[in-house]
Amino acid sequence: MSRVRVDDLHKKWMKDAKYRREYKALQEEFSLVSALIAARTRAGLTQEEVANRMKTAQAVIARLEGGGSKPSTRTLERYAEATGSRLRISFEPEAATP
Repeated sequence: MSRVRVDDLHKKWMKDAKYRREYKALQEEFSLVSALIAARTRAGLTQEEVANRMKTAQAVIARLEGGGSKPSTRTLERYAEATGSRLRISFEPEAATP
C-alpha cells in the first residue's frame, strides 16, 4: 500500500474549479483559526489557560480554534484580552481576477 501526501492531493484537487472555489471560500475561516492559535502560542498559553482567563470551558476554545463556529466580535475581544493581544479587524479590497 503506497502513501499519499496531503500536499499532493491538494495540488491535484486544485485543478478542479469546484474544489478551488470551495477552498477559496474557506480561506477566511482558516485565517481566523491561524490567528487565534498564533495569539495563544505567542502568549505561551494552553487552551485550558485561555479558557480559565475567559471564564469558559477548554472545549469552547477548542471549537474556536477548530473553526467549528463563527465567533462574535465580543468573543474575539475576550480571546484577545486573554492572550494579551489586541483585536484588529480590517477590510481589504478583493484582488482583481483576470
